[in-house]
Amino acid sequence: MKTGKQELNFEEYHIDQEPYYLPIKDEVKIFRAAFLAKIPVLLKGPTGTGKTRFVEYMSYQLSREMSLEEKDGNAFLALITVACHEDLTTTDLVGKFLLKGDETIWVDGPLTRAVLKGAICYLDEIVEARKDTTVIIHPLSDHRRLLPIDKKGTIIEAHPNFFLVISYNPGYQSLIKDLKQSTKQRFIAIDFDYPAREQEALIIQHEADINQEIAYELAKLGEKIRHLKGHALVEGASTRLLIYCGKLIRGGISARMACEVALTAVLTDEKEIQRAINEVITSIFP
Repeated sequence: MKTGKQELNFEEYHIDQEPYYLPIKDEVKIFRAAFLAKIPVLLKGPTGTGKTRFVEYMSYQLSREMSLEEKDGNAFLALITVACHEDLTTTDLVGKFLLKGDETIWVDGPLTRAVLKGAICYLDEIVEARKDTTVIIHPLSDHRRLLPIDKKGTIIEAHPNFFLVISYNPGYQSLIKDLKQSTKQRFIAIDFDYPAREQEALIIQHEADINQEIAYELAKLGEKIRHLKGHALVEGASTRLLIYCGKLIRGGISARMACEVALTAVLTDEKEIQRAINEVITSIFP
């Protein structure tokens, strides 16, 4: 369960119940070691492969492992998530002056809040933000751990618990939107990909609350559709979409119809490619 509030372009919350996450490789061990060493983390991988869920899971796990003293008396380690987009500015991340009545007040942005209170700050799809925006994280993501607030003429030293995590999908982005090496080399990278069929079936079964047989067939379907990526599809079928299929099936929608609306119609608008996907669906769900 997540508790918190939504403000403008970011969400700040505390996770008080363990999110479901199935570790695939050594990502949990690596993330924990990076957190303790204060090394920022870059999560790379296709959409819908569990990057956001992983950050939530690690926020919960690290919060449980830390003492109340380490968390400054707080029950949970806060997680601040920013959904990056092309209009995201440095001001959006750091903060700005606002008029309130007859006075001008300063309002911290999500990055500043995370730096001050010692939260995990997750910048999702960082490459979608403007190039000049990502520069602000450079002094935070090396040994300095500093955040300059140009509009106030101040520099903030990061709280000991502050931890920076960013993500992007390298297979989807163009060269124009790729991360600069000067940014990449401030992070360690954890690669995410689609799980193996058996692992993905377990995830689908749990998240969609369906039986093992249907979950396995959906995982097999996702694997087959991903073979079309690069030939006919820009993106393969994400685990998230397969879970949607499972939830629709659980709700009484036929398997074929569920897959057509949650997969075929979402993945492409090209009629020929849609027919090819539907043929794959029919081979598994006649």
